[in-house]
Amino acid sequence: MSKQALIIIDIQNDYFPGGKWALEGADQAADNAARLLAAARQRGDLVVHVRHEFDSADAPFFAPESPGAAIHPKVQPLQDEPVVLKHKVNAFLGTNLKQTLDEHGVEALTIAGSMSHMCIDAATRAAADLGYEVTVAHDACATLPLEFNGKQVPAAQVHDSAMAALAFAYAKVVKTDDLMKD
Repeated sequence: MSKQALIIIDIQNDYFPGGKWALEGADQAADNAARLLAAARQRGDLVVHVRHEFDSADAPFFAPESPGAAIHPKVQPLQDEPVVLKHKVNAFLGTNLKQTLDEHGVEALTIAGSMSHMCIDAATRAAADLGYEVTVAHDACATLPLEFNGKQVPAAQVHDSAMAALAFAYAKVVKTDDLMKD
């Protein structure tokens, strides 16, 4: 069995109701991520929290050192769990995430967090390209509706499209309940 890690990406206050960039399903996704977090801790797996901050105080959300950029209480890191600060969509770009995983001999990742079509997508693709075996807990991820070419795309369709693309070539994409059986 390969050494496993749980990567929780951008489950931060601004993505929740009342935050600056609220996502659909943020609470439910965080609840599932919290279940994965408790199970990973119980197994003794490495848990890495990834937190996004933009470089500017006038950012639309995740402004540096703002309450909105803080990790949500549902998935608060323990003192000994690494927290990776990123400034780009891809959690591996310009961070020590790969170094942290490699130092712990990690070969397989479970990814959860936000946004499905952005940071989850980018980290999953990067992790697969770097040779990690990747699983995405799709119901522990959240996103928002988008607009393209004058058409409104509902959040559920954005999410499903992102997960379908990842499942096609980059990751095993499963429900939290299925991961809890392992």
